[in-house]
Amino acid sequence: MLAAKTLPLTSPQPTHLEKSNVFSLPSRNILPITKLNRKIKTTTRLKSSLNSTTTVSETSKKSTSAQTRVEILSEALPFIQKFRNKTIVVKYGGAAMKSESLQSSVIDDIVLLSCVGLRIVFVHGGGPEINQWLARLNIKPSFLNGLRVTDASTMEIVSMVLVGKVNKHLVSLINKAGATAVGLSGIDGRILTARPSPNSAQLGFVGDIASVDPTIIRPLIDNGHIPVIASVAADVAGQSYNINADTAAGELAAALGAEKLILLTDVAGVLLDKDDPGSLVREIDIKGVKKMIESGVIGGGMIPKVNCCVRSLAQGVTTTSIIDGRLKHSLLLEILTDEGAGTMITG
Repeated sequence: MLAAKTLPLTSPQPTHLEKSNVFSLPSRNILPITKLNRKIKTTTRLKSSLNSTTTVSETSKKSTSAQTRVEILSEALPFIQKFRNKTIVVKYGGAAMKSESLQSSVIDDIVLLSCVGLRIVFVHGGGPEINQWLARLNIKPSFLNGLRVTDASTMEIVSMVLVGKVNKHLVSLINKAGATAVGLSGIDGRILTARPSPNSAQLGFVGDIASVDPTIIRPLIDNGHIPVIASVAADVAGQSYNINADTAAGELAAALGAEKLILLTDVAGVLLDKDDPGSLVREIDIKGVKKMIESGVIGGGMIPKVNCCVRSLAQGVTTTSIIDGRLKHSLLLEILTDEGAGTMITG
């Protein structure tokens, strides 16, 4: 029988971890989930500071002593050393894209991580923005199995919104925050070459990725720049395709030999019980993921996300994470603390 340790989203005390019982599943759902090893060590103050949603006033700033702030920063040092000069691919979307506050939090996280030496590649979609523009043009969006049906007119809007609007807006925000971002799409430099989806008759110009060429990305990250890549690609004939942003991020991470792939989502991560956020699985391996899919524990929109992670791991990415983009500073929580901000999937 399989045992999996689960933790609530709130930050537990170390003593609680030592005493927590193993969460056992019924025998019909035998899941070889790996043992949780994200032990809480010295990051309690750091997580508490990052996870605060209260606006910091001048009074509260003064009440936090310089010594405390320095101690919090020092706790991040081992994590900075671990990931310094490593490539981290982040897929940005969902709630973190729709909320101005969360968007600001993500941008700040990206810039901070870049400033301390992480090589960030930022991949984005933009579904809500696309829907807004389709509505303005009286074009009704249509979906099949969670994928946008993309006819020629819709593809034109997708390209304009993702490449011309969302991408440049994100580049502007990153530059304003103090880093140097470069806006690209999968079409630029043939970063992504597309091919029609097997269901192209129903889906239209929704594509799969035929090949990845990261040649033009490498010098950017080598020089400390942040590539911001819209999930649009073209086939060998030049026809543009709408590409799933999770897939684009996963294939780029593999081609770049990334240390980590992070998918920002609208859920806490992989849950043993989809209705119980407290059943979050903090860490799991590929075998455990496959068993959870087979048993129906993982279903719906989470399946393509975990499959994206599994494919990336199989191609050499060291670790992948599906994290809660609704949490402020979830990227910092995932990278600079032992607890993380969601589910880490390993090989």
